[in-house]
Formats: sequence, C-alpha cells, structure tokens
Amino acid sequence: MNRLFFAILFLTSQILVLNPVEVFAQNIDSLNTSFPPDSLFTSIKDSLTFSDSIDIPDSLNIPDSLSKKASTDIDAVVFANAKDSLIFNVKSKEMYLYGQGDIKYKETELQSGNIKVNFETSDLEAIGREDKADTANVKIIETPVLKEGSDTYEGTSIKYNFKTQKGFISLAKNSAENKTYTGQRVKKVDKRTFFVDEGQLTTCDADTPHYYFGADKMKIIQGDKIIAKWIFMYIGGVPIPIPLPWGVFPNKTGRASGIIAPTYGNDGTLGWYLRNMGYFYVINDYADITLNGDYYFKGGYGVRSRIRYNKRYSFNGNINGGFSNRISNERGDPDYTERFEWNMNVNHHQKFTPTMQLDARLQFMSSDYLQYNSPNISDRVQQDILSNATLSKRWDGSGTNLTINYSRNQNLETGDITEDLPSVSFSKTRTYPFRGNSSSKKNMGWYEYIGYDYSGKFRNNRKKKTIDSTTTEHTIHGGFDHSVGISASPKLGHFSFSPSLNLSSKWYNKRQILEVNSYADTSGTDIEYIDQYDVNQINTVNTFNFNLSASTKLYGMAQPQMLGVAAFRHTFEPRITYSYRPDFSDEKWGYYDTYVDTAGNIIEYDKFGNQIFGGATRGESQRLSISLGNIFEIKTIKDPTDTTSESYKIKLMDVGISTGYNFAADSLQYDDISINFRTQIGRVLTFNGSTTLSPYIYSNGSQINKLLIGNSGFLHLTNVNLNLSSSLSQELFASEEDKKKNEEDDDQLVNNEEEGDYIELYKDEEPDFAIPWNLNMTYNYNFTDRGTNLKTGTSLVTKRSNFGFDLSFNLTQKWKITFRGSYDITNDKMNAPQVTIYRDLHAWEANMVWNPVGTYRGFKFEIRLKAPEFRDLKLSKTKDIYSGY
Repeated sequence: MNRLFFAILFLTSQILVLNPVEVFAQNIDSLNTSFPPDSLFTSIKDSLTFSDSIDIPDSLNIPDSLSKKASTDIDAVVFANAKDSLIFNVKSKEMYLYGQGDIKYKETELQSGNIKVNFETSDLEAIGREDKADTANVKIIETPVLKEGSDTYEGTSIKYNFKTQKGFISLAKNSAENKTYTGQRVKKVDKRTFFVDEGQLTTCDADTPHYYFGADKMKIIQGDKIIAKWIFMYIGGVPIPIPLPWGVFPNKTGRASGIIAPTYGNDGTLGWYLRNMGYFYVINDYADITLNGDYYFKGGYGVRSRIRYNKRYSFNGNINGGFSNRISNERGDPDYTERFEWNMNVNHHQKFTPTMQLDARLQFMSSDYLQYNSPNISDRVQQDILSNATLSKRWDGSGTNLTINYSRNQNLETGDITEDLPSVSFSKTRTYPFRGNSSSKKNMGWYEYIGYDYSGKFRNNRKKKTIDSTTTEHTIHGGFDHSVGISASPKLGHFSFSPSLNLSSKWYNKRQILEVNSYADTSGTDIEYIDQYDVNQINTVNTFNFNLSASTKLYGMAQPQMLGVAAFRHTFEPRITYSYRPDFSDEKWGYYDTYVDTAGNIIEYDKFGNQIFGGATRGESQRLSISLGNIFEIKTIKDPTDTTSESYKIKLMDVGISTGYNFAADSLQYDDISINFRTQIGRVLTFNGSTTLSPYIYSNGSQINKLLIGNSGFLHLTNVNLNLSSSLSQELFASEEDKKKNEEDDDQLVNNEEEGDYIELYKDEEPDFAIPWNLNMTYNYNFTDRGTNLKTGTSLVTKRSNFGFDLSFNLTQKWKITFRGSYDITNDKMNAPQVTIYRDLHAWEANMVWNPVGTYRGFKFEIRLKAPEFRDLKLSKTKDIYSGY
C-alpha cells in the first residue's frame, strides 16, 4: 500500500491537468476497493479509454487554457490524501479517494474510507468501507466525518455540496454549540438549517450519553434554536413516560431568550407553591431583562424583575426589584398572617472621561423583605442596608477634586433612616506657594518648605427616627465645613520637624436650644424635662489647633551569617508631638450657652453640638505625645551552589507603643499606653493584636482621677485584642514549576471567563476541583476590664473567644466536601455550621447544603443538569430555611 499526497490548485479559469499516464500508473484492475456492489460511486473502470494511439501532450506545451473561463467555481487549493489510492478522472473532473481518505477545501474537511468528489458540480460523496477482519461482513469502518468550521458531522454515508453547503447524512452524529444530536437521517438544507429524522439531542459527550431528548422529527437552526415534537426524555436509556407534545430548545452560546422553569414544593404554612417561574428576554447586545415570580396556593404571591445593561468601556449596571404578599395558614385561623414586602436595588457604573465617573449602589426595601424572601443566612441576619452614589471629577493639573455624593443608611430592625442628600466635597492637594520651579532639596530655603491644602464640604442630612409604633421624628441639618492646613517639613541633620496649623470654619443656619419645661401627668403632678429644639439662625464656628512633631530613625544591624540569615536589622523610629488647642467653651468665643436645671444648677452646653459637623471642643489641650515604632527584619543568605539564587527581605514584626500627657487638663492628665503589633509567617500565619494599659484606677466602669502607682499597682490592663488567621492549600506546597503552570492556567481562565445568565436564581458557589484542598482558620480573642461595680461588687470583666474555619477538599476527582462555621469558645457552642457536598456526575451534578443546628437550620439537596440551558431540569428536596427556594 502506498500513500499519495495530491494537491490540485484551480486557478481562476482552468483546472491544472496532470499527465494521465502519471495519474493512472497503477493497474486499475488491481485496485482493492471496498465499495459494495450497489455503491454510491459510478464505476471508474471505463472512465478513460487507452489505446496505442493515445496522444500524450508535451507537459511544457500547454495550450492557452489559463486564459479561458473556468467551468468550476472552486477558487482555492484542494488538498487530498489517501492511504490506498487516489484517482482523478480528467474528462468528468471527478476524484476518487480509497482508504482513509482525507480532503480539505477552505474550512471544510472530510475524512472517510471512500470519497468521491465532482469538481464540476461541487458535490462530494463519502461512505465507510467494510472491515475485512469481520467475517460477517457487517462492520463498517472509516465512516465519514465532515468538519465545517467548528461544526462536526458524522454518519455512515454523506452526500454534501461544499458550494451550497447542503447535504444528506445517514445514521448521523453531529456536534455543535456544545450539543450533540444524532438521527437516522439528517438533511442539511442550508448553512444553518437541518432536518433530523428520529433524532436525539444531548449535551453529554459520553459515547453512550447519560441522558438525551428523543423526538421523531427535529428542526435544528444553528446558532438559534432546536424545534421538536413529541419529545421523550431518556435518563440512562430509560424514557420518562410522559412526553412533551412540542418543545423549543436554545441552540446558541451566551444569552438567549426563553422561559424560566419553576420549582415546586410544599411549605407547612404557605402551602403548595411554584417559585421562580418567568421569562428571560434578550433586548439587544447590551441589555436583557428577567421577570419571574412565585405563586402560593393559599393565596400568596411574589414578583421580581431584573434589567442588566453593559456597554464596554462606557457604562454597566443592573436594576432589580420585587414585592411579595405572603399568606401564612388559612383565613380565619388564629395564627393567620398576611405580609406585604418590597425591595428595589440599583447598581450603575459609568466613566464619562478618564477623570470623571459615576458609581451608584442603591438599596431600598421594607424592613422584613430579606427575612421572608431570602434563604441566605447572611441576608437574614443583616441589620443595615447601605446605599451610596458618587459622582467624582478630578483636575490633574491643578490637584483639585470634586465629589458629589448621596448616601443612605436604613436600620432594618428599628426602621431608622439616615440620609445625606447631597454631600459635596471639594479638595486641593498640598501646594507650596514659595517654591520656585528650579528649586531642589539641596538649596531650598526654609520658607520653601511651607505648603497648604484645602478641603471644603457641604452636607444636607435628614434623619427619620422611630419613637414608637405610631410616632416618628424627622430632623434636617445642613452646613458647610472649610478646612485649611498650613504645614512645613524641614529637616535638620538627622531629625525631621513638622510644624502645622489647622484652621476650621463651620457654617450653619441653625442652632440648638436646651431649656427646662414641665407637664402635668394624670395625677396632676408637674413633671419637668429637658426640651431640645432648633431655631433658624446663621452662625459660624471657627476653630484652630497647632501641632509640632519631631522624629528620627535609628538602625541596629547584625550579620550572623548562620541558619540561613545573612543580616538582621532593627529600625527604631521615635516621634514626639506637641499639640495645642484652646478652650472653645470659654465665653469669649460665644459657642456655648447655659440653662438652669431642676436643681438650680447652671448647665453649660454646646449650641452647635447637634449640627452636621458638630460644634466646638470643650476644654483646653496642651498635649505632649510620644510614639515608639519598631520594625524587625532579616535578609536571607543566597544559595552558594546556585548562581541564580537571590536573597530575600522578610519582615518579622512591627511593634508600636504610644502614650501622652495633657498639661492643660485638670484631671486624668496621663493618656493610656497603647501597644500594637503585627507579624506574618510567610503566607501561612498572620498574627496581630493590640493592648491598652491605664495608669488610673477604674470604678463602676470608668476611670477616676487616682493613679495606681502608690495604691494598688502600676498599670491597669483594660483591653486586649488578638487575631490569628491562617490559610493553607495545596498550592503552598507545590513546586515552583507547578506554581508557574497554575498561574498560566489562571490567566487563561480569566481571559475566557464569561458571566452566567443565572446570577440571581443560582447562587451556589461553583466547586473548583483544581484546588485539591483548602483550609482557612481564624481565632479572635477579646478581653476588657472596667474595674468593679461598687453597688453589686461584681467584676466588670468580659472575655470573648471565637474560632472560625472553612475546610474544603476533594474526596475524589468527582467528590468535593466543604465544612464551614465557627465555635464560640466562651459560650461553648457552635455558630451557624454548614456542610456542603458536591458530586460531579458528568453531564449531571449533585449538590447538598446542610445547616445542622441553629435558628437557620435546614438543608437543600439537588440533582440537576450541568448545561446552563437545562439547569431547571432538576430534582430537589428542601427543608426549614431552604423550603421554597
């Protein structure tokens, strides 16, 4: 058997005719073809008649055929290859390939045991050949495989026109758009449309699919949809006995309009239900909309909608909202309830120019919407709903920035709402007005170090506070706040000095009044109370403070050159700061007022203490603060046996200590001593903490002006906070080669990542089998000591200790298990443990989420198809918190 490679180039007007003696050098009678007697092929034995007088033209004396108009439309190179033989009929312009034939034309490739090509009509025919090793002569091998772009067609025989792209396939198996469909006969009527007889459709790529949809007739439109009638679903080869009379399946990647199938079930209080039934509609390339809802057979219902939009490099966002009317139990029952809840969310990002953009994340909802409409534990325990919208603009040349902001905070438990509408900020970065363009640090005068910065704010704040079930209080406060900072940063020798003067001016249109009023109770007794209210009045609050700090750095070095350590360095940074602020409660400033209480005492109060930016600070301050910063580092030794090795700097620990003394205070002049530290051991463990020591005695939870020194000790430990966190995974122990490979794989995944169309309906975290195991652990400890309650004699000491964990691992290549939760060591109980078990079933997937104990206990078990367009085909079982979701 000899292998021939044959390439025919049809130029614009003529087929290049090879010498027939060279083409037919083999004895045609000796060809061992495997065509059946009733072959689709025409016998080629008599296609040419040879005689002694045959005129073999001179291969160099070719007629002027290149200038003649071609009788074929083929305009590209046709590559042909066959293991047995390849024959070309010059007169009929037909080519025959025998034995593992392979022919390529543009994006079309055909492989088959026997192939016939007619270049005149652009038709090709292919059929497998008999397996000579099969004594029963029924097995066919080398069956045709036709590839057209990304689409693949298989069958026992193929007739195809590569000009019109029409064809006919027997016992076909075709793959396109991540789907496989087979049929006894497939007719391709145009580039995109197929008719399938006795068809099967599946997304499973196994040789024997784990499931498929079977139908007598199918119409397949590539990149659009599949239409079928009388559809049976087969699972493991067993049909579900109830067919669908007709169906339309999406047949394209990405977004596609279609019906969202509901889930169903029964709830003890809500009754039977259908949830998440609706429709997904693709508006255009930039937007889509989802509308779905719930129906409860006892009368409750819910409706939700979401609109998404995205225009690359310009804007993107989504708007979603909904409402629900949940009816529990039967009308007339003593525990019958009916609740109406609603929500609205808006997310938007838009970049107008490189220096101007808008970001908005707004949430509005009734107080109990999440409690009754979300199975997510974090949603149910959420207490505050935050909304924020910001328009920002910067001018790089001048260093100025403008921000316009809207913010809203809603407490779901109390119903209180705090809202800023609007908040405007303008700032200018530090400017040095005395510094010349040619100045350098070496020759600058002291005055050239002087700079200033400015920031201005305007806020209009509104508050709604719930007093009781029938009374709410509404307040509105607004104002301007101007701040100017003047500072310098000269350096004398090894010391850096930083004097600064900060000026503040607050403008208000209101001030508060406090006075004593009274009312008569039901017995006629006068009850006195402090009445607080605002009066409209234009006022300014002008304050200032002065600071002077000095700092330096000291370095301690050691070079042990042992245990892998080349050098050790200790950086010590002491800083001393003096600050001064006058007593703005002094009468000369005019920022404080007085009232007489019920006992006849004169009480002083800040007239602007309840305004948006606050009032003036009471009491003079002349504070001397000291801070000591410490950084400990090592440098590793290079490997002497490896010329490419490098040394690394590793930070061992940061330790900071600070305290102060207020010369102007009449009591409690000493500040607490604060100590904080942080260390990290590679990527394995992070340890940080802080502690506070007080020089004063604590009584009834507060400091009294009595030092511990000379009484009952030296320092009082008032607070300790410790946090340890660790993250371990297989990646930490991988070789450098494996890490590099994983990084390349991650980059590829990011580049090919696409956002799913099931954002809200399917929030389950997709398991990552690329990570064999992963363990995250956190430990928190808090200690607080506020002395002793003198009335009860009890110690005011509180301790809290908590351990949290999140462990996930691959039990096998198909099983993944996750445990997460936290353990309250102080109260000896588990908090919200959760177990997730995932099983990859090839075309199917099984997932179980179980919360074994606690208020939000329950479980959800699902077996569903992986294919996004068929994920609503599932079997679910839920209980407690997950019921109905």
